[in-house]
Amino acid sequence: MNNPFSTSLRIPVVAAPMFLVSGPDLVVAACRSGVVGSFPTQNCRTTEDLDTWMGTITDGLRVTGRPQFTPAPWAANLVTHSSNARLADDLRLVSEYKPEIVITALGSPRPVMDIVKGYGGTVIADVVDLKLAHKAADAGVDGMACVSAGAGGHTGHLSPFAFTSAVRDFFDGMIVIGGGITDGYGVAGAVVAGADLVYMGTRFLAAQESLAEPRYKQMIVDNGPDDLVISSAITGTPASWLKPSIVACGLDPDNLQPPSEAKNYTAGSTAIKRWKDVWAAGQGLQTIRAIEPVSAIVDQISAEYDAALQRIPTL
Repeated sequence: MNNPFSTSLRIPVVAAPMFLVSGPDLVVAACRSGVVGSFPTQNCRTTEDLDTWMGTITDGLRVTGRPQFTPAPWAANLVTHSSNARLADDLRLVSEYKPEIVITALGSPRPVMDIVKGYGGTVIADVVDLKLAHKAADAGVDGMACVSAGAGGHTGHLSPFAFTSAVRDFFDGMIVIGGGITDGYGVAGAVVAGADLVYMGTRFLAAQESLAEPRYKQMIVDNGPDDLVISSAITGTPASWLKPSIVACGLDPDNLQPPSEAKNYTAGSTAIKRWKDVWAAGQGLQTIRAIEPVSAIVDQISAEYDAALQRIPTL
């Protein structure tokens, strides 16, 4: 394995950064439960808000009086696409707070490399295909988050197993795999297949600590993979959406029209707001049956992961 964080994690899982869902409470709860907590900096409306969030996370993970307890590392997710006019300001705060991991998305990781590597941090690039994976490797990233078929939000098209094998063929860094994995059995399968960490977004979406509104969380609990539609009609890029949320906006999930504007990854300013009104989810939501705290979610995943590993020698 190529996971430098293996000794600081209870299980090899990242609570993946989710737009308008991941916040300080979710990050701190995840790290305190033994998995990587992360959030997109775009969840903060202003640089001042981001400063507050990063300070809250740092303070929340500062442990006093418990010398045997070390929280898992936390990660900031930065959009490096040209549409992010705030990137320079976000990077200034990254340099100040020094998150152990920085995840880049929707653009080249090169803009963050000098700053993050300068303070000893780890850079992981989100990639959805092999073309982007090769570019990330050329940029010198420490790892790649291979977003595969089955992932929520902006999804990939490759099988997690095929993606892992293909990237491992030319890249010896850390591989994070994501796409429809919501239990510990899937985590074990991904690790045995060559991944170092597993992205889990949807599994933490219905956590009590997430920023998702109650109706969104309940929709995760009430629906399954047949209630999803993959469409580029919302942002201009293929993403996995909950059909009931599309219907609630007065749209036909089977007849979505192409967007009239260029690709846009923000919440939008139209009557129907991307992400805020139309909700994303991954294919693993079938196994999510309750809104519960992060600690309980990690306990369950950990038990399933251990059971899966114990099964392997018997096969």
